[in-house]
Amino acid sequence: VAAIARADLSVVGTWRDEIQIDQEAIQAYIGGEIPPNGGAHAGRDWGPFDIQKEVLDLCPTKCMWMEDGKLKIDNKECTRCMHCINVMLRALRPGKDKGATILCGAKAPILDGAQMSSLLIPFMKMEEPYDDLKEVIENIWDWWMEEAKNRERLGELMKRQGFQKLLEVTGLKALAQQVEEPRHNPYIFWKQDEAPGGWPVNKGDMQDFRKRHQR
Repeated sequence: VAAIARADLSVVGTWRDEIQIDQEAIQAYIGGEIPPNGGAHAGRDWGPFDIQKEVLDLCPTKCMWMEDGKLKIDNKECTRCMHCINVMLRALRPGKDKGATILCGAKAPILDGAQMSSLLIPFMKMEEPYDDLKEVIENIWDWWMEEAKNRERLGELMKRQGFQKLLEVTGLKALAQQVEEPRHNPYIFWKQDEAPGGWPVNKGDMQDFRKRHQR
């Protein structure tokens, strides 16, 4: 949590398959045989464990429910907040396909205001010697050392030159998870090398273009 709010580059552990569920342990929590939260709230009598109130209703995307006495999870809607796992440690486990989410650009107020991290890579396998992560870091370093102003943090450079520039220097493709908010207009801007055949660059070419595309 602190890294997402403060670090230039955050490596946050995650998984991309389904949460592992032990249905027998779920029933043991409901029946009071296993204390919730690893017994951390045992200092007073909070009453019997209520899975609906303490887990299901607190899920940020409401992707969990009980059906025929079994816990069901719509893993496509899970945001990996891990609240359910923290409450029922012996019943729920992260998925087996583990890796990391890479975020960048967080900072405290220095030259500009405070800034939270932006999502760069939703999932990356973390396997030695970590060449994929090192390549991303080195590309960001090169860009920052070449373009950053004095005392400018990575987040301020990203804000000044744009997230699209960060994707260019890292060689990554834009993903839906990186969209902060929908565009305010319907226009898409292309670079010349991205448009088939390019576009006119001098007056003569422009006149010919207008003849073929009259208003």
